[in-house]
Amino acid sequence: MTDIPATPRRRRATTRTEAERFWQFVLKGPAAGDCWLWTGAIADDGYGRFWTAGVDGKQKIVRPQRYAYTALTGRELTPDVLILHRCDVPLCVHADVDPEASHLRPGDTSDNMQDRARRGRQPRPSATLRFRDLPRAERARRSRALRTAVLERGWDAAAIHGVLSGVDPGHPTLF
Repeated sequence: MTDIPATPRRRRATTRTEAERFWQFVLKGPAAGDCWLWTGAIADDGYGRFWTAGVDGKQKIVRPQRYAYTALTGRELTPDVLILHRCDVPLCVHADVDPEASHLRPGDTSDNMQDRARRGRQPRPSATLRFRDLPRAERARRSRALRTAVLERGWDAAAIHGVLSGVDPGHPTLF
């Protein structure tokens, strides 16, 4: 298994391997069941991006969760296979060969739509407001806010929860 640093480090990619470059952008939570958060590039859909060497020598962009899943499970993914998040955190790359420990699992479009319906993320009146038909720009904004929070504070459970729930951590509580 790849050694995963506890905190992400940002350095120039000169002599490091692709795997070393990848793991420098991952912040692993302290508990075994915590998310491992991607702190690198984030696209306008709210999911991360990682550049790898393509077969033709040109750079290829991959989603970090796909890279982590392949690296940690040894399973190659065909383009028709999607990676679904058990944790509903687009920046999570916590993959494991044990399906009970992994936050990521392979699936197809049908699995993704069923998961979406089960979790109330499809656009319908009864869907929870937190996930209901979130526009791409808002997903990207939340992912970037999460990345900023972990880069500035490290693994701060209250700050992470605040960003994921859309509640400002400084907001006063009732009690």
